[in-house]
Amino acid sequence: MKSINYIKHLNGVFHHFSKDHRLNSTHISLYMALFQLWNSNRFVDTFYVSREEVMEYAKIGSKSTYHRCIKELNHWNYIVYFPSHNPFKGSKIKMLKFETTSGQVEVNYNTKIETSNGQAVVPIYKHIQTLENSKNNNKREILKNSNVEDFENENKQPPTVPNTDNLKTTKNKNYNEPL
Repeated sequence: MKSINYIKHLNGVFHHFSKDHRLNSTHISLYMALFQLWNSNRFVDTFYVSREEVMEYAKIGSKSTYHRCIKELNHWNYIVYFPSHNPFKGSKIKMLKFETTSGQVEVNYNTKIETSNGQAVVPIYKHIQTLENSKNNNKREILKNSNVEDFENENKQPPTVPNTDNLKTTKNKNYNEPL
């Protein structure tokens, strides 16, 4: 990549992030860590990364979370990931271009949740039906027909212990006496 406009790229990728419901905060944090390393490498076509360094930048504490998220970013076409399997060399990363201009065609990625066979897919926003019962209707009628103060006084439970002055305080205190 010859030249990358930092702001346009981030605006473009955040636009994709907002539409992609598969992503969570760890994916975004990992992408931003990779983007920072890409920026440090002056936006070269491909660059090498150290897992420890990327995990530190992205604030990821688990190797399994790191590997899962980087593979998913690769699979979902946010980056191209070439694992090295050599701890001394590091993995190779290619960042894909997300700058949006007025003439650029936007690519729509499939955002359906990928599940294994037999797994039930439950929508995020599930419509919950509630049935009205006679208790709720009675309360609604009481509220309509009475003052709020009457309702509050009616629902107060009688005190079990009469109000007594357990601290033995009086309205006329003598501040010269010790407590």
